Amino acid sequence: MKIGIYLLALLAGAALSVEGAIYGELGKSIGKLESSFYNFAVGTIIIGIVVLFLGKGSLSYTFKAPKWQLSGGFLGVIYLTILVIGIPIVGVGLAMISVIVGQMAMSMIIEHKGWLGSKATKIKKEKIMAVMLMAVALILIF
Repeated sequence: MKIGIYLLALLAGAALSVEGAIYGELGKSIGKLESSFYNFAVGTIIIGIVVLFLGKGSLSYTFKAPKWQLSGGFLGVIYLTILVIGIPIVGVGLAMISVIVGQMAMSMIIEHKGWLGSKATKIKKEKIMAVMLMAVALILIF
C-alpha cells in the first residue's frame, strides 16, 4: 500500500512540473495573474463536479472549522502564482528544485514540532543530509 502512495506522489510531482511549465507559458499569453486565476477557476469547476458525485464530507463545516485550517487555499494561490511568475525566468527545473527544498525543510520542522496536527517526530541526520544534498543540487542547477 505504501509503495502505491509513493508512486502516486511521484506522479503528482511530475504533474506539478508539467503544470508549472504549462501555466508559465500561459502566463506569457494571457498574463501571469490571469493564468493563475484560470487554473483555480477550472480546478474549482472540476473538483465541484467530483464533490457533487463522490463527496462524502460536509462543506457546511467550513464555517465552523478553525480559521487556520482554511489557510491552505491562500497558500495554494501563493505557490502557483509564484511558479507562474518564476518558471519563465529561472526554468522548470530550478523552480521545482527550489519548491522541493522548501517543502522538505518545512516538512521536517512541522513534523519535528508536531505542528498543524502532525505527529511529532525527531529530525534524523539522514533527513538533514537529504535537504542539504537537495540544496547542493539547487546550487549546481543554478
